[in-house]
Amino acid sequence: MFEVAGLVAPLFSLIILGYLAGRLANLPIQGLAWLNFFVIYIALPAMFFQYLSKIPIAEFAAFKFLAVTTSTTFYVFSLCFVIALLRARHKIGEAAIQGFAGAYGNIGYMGPPLAIAAFGQAAIVPAALIFVFDNTMHFILAPAIMAMRNSKHLSILHLTGKILKNIFTHPFIIATIIGISAAAINFKSPQPVDKVLNMLAGAAAPCALFTMGVTAALRPLKRVPLELTWLVPAKLLLHPALMYIALDNFGPFDPLFTKTAIIIAALPAATNVFILAQQYDTWQERASSAVVVSTLLSMVSVTVILYFLR
Repeated sequence: MFEVAGLVAPLFSLIILGYLAGRLANLPIQGLAWLNFFVIYIALPAMFFQYLSKIPIAEFAAFKFLAVTTSTTFYVFSLCFVIALLRARHKIGEAAIQGFAGAYGNIGYMGPPLAIAAFGQAAIVPAALIFVFDNTMHFILAPAIMAMRNSKHLSILHLTGKILKNIFTHPFIIATIIGISAAAINFKSPQPVDKVLNMLAGAAAPCALFTMGVTAALRPLKRVPLELTWLVPAKLLLHPALMYIALDNFGPFDPLFTKTAIIIAALPAATNVFILAQQYDTWQERASSAVVVSTLLSMVSVTVILYFLR
């Protein structure tokens, strides 16, 4: 357990440092804009490309694995969505955000760094593939469900265009596609370019995790919403448990892929949950609370789950 704690401690320490900096430094949240841009549009895409472009193309053929992992995440989302819909008196917008709080993990910021730290660089393959397929699912669900809550529905053509734009303009997905394409043709970056990409990839995880901590500090938790008593356990405990059961029943799969999928399922609610709440102007304060509370509790839950996986 001490070995595992030592493995995840540096990652969570960066979140704690960011949180302390956010609480102690008298700086506005707008100051995070450029750091967020650097992380999302430059550093993390560089990390995805660097790792994926150097992996044999055959390792990306994991369609059955992806079908199981994506379906499991969709099941958790559906369960949380239906429960929330019944409790929220059919307020479909609130129910959708609660569904994301229970199923949409921090697979961009925390997924790759944690998987690589725990299982080695080869873990970037399942981590990146899960990211692409899970995000594609969420990018389809969010606009489709939110369109249903409006009296003026978007046309199918408009809605489809919006969904495709969300998918194919996301920097992580673009970097993943380019990285896999580079692996397919065995492309090697020129040495100066490779050095720059390595520098950016090395900065990705520290900046992303520090930013998470600052963001949590600058969105103070006024109270713990009642919904979090079941949404947070659904995200931190139910999601990884169902992922293990699904992979165990529909496998066998590569043990590295299985372990990576379980630890990614155990990650706390993504910052994107709050962004979606802001975008659609619904359940905003509670979405922020879900991200903060699940992130804090995941320091314990992720460590314990990682201990059993290792």
